[in-house]
Formats: sequence, structure tokens, C-alpha cells
Amino acid sequence: MDEERRELVSSVEGTEEYQYHQLPGTHTPDMSINLDERMTVKQRCRDLLTKLCSRHVLKLIALGQLLSLLICGTGVTSGLLQEQGVQTPTAQSFLNYVLLCLVFTVVLACRQEERNLVFLLKSYWWKYLILAIIDVEANYLVVKAFKFTTVTSVQLLDCFSIPTVMILSYFVLRVRYHLLHLVGVVCCLVGLGGLVAADVIAGRNDEGGTTGASNKPLGDFLVIAGAALYGVSNVGEEYVVKHFARTEFLGMLGLFGSFISGIQFVILERHEVANLDFTRYEIVFPWLGFVLCQFLIYTCMTIVIQYTSATSVNLSILSADFYSLLFGLFLFHYEFHVLYFLAFVLIIAGISVYSVKETDTR
Repeated sequence: MDEERRELVSSVEGTEEYQYHQLPGTHTPDMSINLDERMTVKQRCRDLLTKLCSRHVLKLIALGQLLSLLICGTGVTSGLLQEQGVQTPTAQSFLNYVLLCLVFTVVLACRQEERNLVFLLKSYWWKYLILAIIDVEANYLVVKAFKFTTVTSVQLLDCFSIPTVMILSYFVLRVRYHLLHLVGVVCCLVGLGGLVAADVIAGRNDEGGTTGASNKPLGDFLVIAGAALYGVSNVGEEYVVKHFARTEFLGMLGLFGSFISGIQFVILERHEVANLDFTRYEIVFPWLGFVLCQFLIYTCMTIVIQYTSATSVNLSILSADFYSLLFGLFLFHYEFHVLYFLAFVLIIAGISVYSVKETDTR
């Protein structure tokens, strides 16, 4: 620090501003004040850069991008199924909830601790039932929206989950945000806008369901409703995961989600599933791939939320559209635009800025 100070003094002494004649009755300005201010700004910038490149921030970014890749996997497999004329989102999600039930509900049932399956069913069954309904319908509404509106609208309005999570976290979890967090959120949203703009330029904005934007107001409403429900589900997940255990959330969600999505599947999609030819690998492999990716999303998200927060997770998964584009270049012959890359960099930068400082809880 002293060596850098001496270098700054020598550089300032060589300038014309420093070489002046002192007038009678005047005093020499204290150059140490300006030097201290310059050193303080320089040190703050260095500290911020160190935090941005810290192991903690890099770990959070890596975990978030793992979730984005898995979400991309569900999008790619859904696209492959749509190419085969398959549109059964509830049936696909039903298998995911069943898998969660077979793994985590069984673990919960074998637990010898106080908060085991029997205790939770007696005391908190109605809370987890509500949480499961919210989660199932959030998945259904967002996927259903593609039938009525465009991909662009879904991408833009789906980010409504971010303010929902932040508001609920503020009032329910008593999280307090700093200016740096707001800057990170804005940066991520600008990056999302760049992804959407790149989609429009590349001509992907009209890709949607089989009927296209047949009823855009209805489709937009479904997206907003689904995104809001996602936000509620994520905040509930954060509360359970951080106060109790991951297996409790996943086990109870798998149990009640299986019943709810199963009933909905039988009512809405039983005829579509009955007409599918499961002897074709073009249908079986993407179907299984979707279920596997969704199962890993639910499993990994509880881990990521333990380290971060629901807000951080929702910011991280904004980059999923970029990964979908990379796969789409080969599978669906999408066109690449440099704005995609710039938007991705903005999203990663926003996540980094958000992760530098931890939120406060009161």
C-alpha cells in the first residue's frame, strides 16, 4: 500500500497541476486527502473484483448453470416430442412426481426421527397438499400457454416469478436486499431482454404450439399465473429446505404431486397417451429424457437453494434459453445471432453481482 502511495505521489508531482507557486498568505493544499480518496476507490474496485472471482461466487454460478442445463434438457426433449405430435405435459410431469415419491417418500417413511412421514401426514398434510397443487399447476399453466401465445411472450412474462419471489421473500422469509442485489437483478433482466430480442431477430418469436398465437391474451395470462405460482412454490421450498430437510420437501411433494397430477392426467390427457406408439424410440427416448431431467431439476434445486436462495435460483435459470439455442442449432436448425452471446454474458454478470453480497434476514 505504501509503495503504491509513493508511486501516486511521484506521478502527481510530475503534473502541471502540482507545479504551482505558493502565494503569500496562502497554505499548501493537502495532497494526502486526494490520494487517500483515490486509494480508497482503487481498493474498493480491487475488493469487488476479488469477490466476483471468489470460490463462493464461482460455485454458485456453476450450480445455477447446472440447473439451467437441466431445464434446457426438458425444453429440448419437449421439442423433440412436439415434432412427433406429442403434447402431454401433465402425463410427463406425473412420472416425475412418481419418481420423487418412490425415492424420497420412501426415505421419509424409513426415517426414525420425529419429522417422519407419519408425523408430517398427521400435522402438516394440508400445507404440503397446497404446495403440491401450486407446483403441479405452475408446470401445467406455463406449458399450456405455448398453445395460445408465442415463445417471446412466454420468455418475457415467465420472469414474473422473480419479483414474486423477491416480494414473498421480503415479507415471508424477512429477507432484506441491498443495492448490489437490485443491480444484479436488473442486469439479469436486461440480459433476458437481449435473449428475447435475439429470438425476434432470428425469427423464432412465432414458434409456439401447434396453433401458434391463437389467443394471445389468454396465453399471456396463463404464463403470468404460472410464473407467480412458481414463485410461491420456490419460496415455500426455500423455507422447508432451510428450516427442516430436503428429503421432507421432495418426499411430501412427490407423494401429493403424484395424486394431483395423476388425477389431472386421467381427466385431461388419457386419450392422447392411449394413442401414443411407445414402440417408437423417437417418442420413448425423449419422454424418458424429459422425466430424468425434471427429476434432477427438483433434486438439484433443493441443494442449490440451501446454498443460495429462491431469488438467486430464478436469476440463474434465465440462461436456460441460451443453452436451448445451442442445442437447437443442431437439432432444430435455429439461427445464431451475436446478441445471444452478449445477453448470456449479461445474465452471468448479473448473477455474479447478486452473489457478491449475501442478503440479510430480520
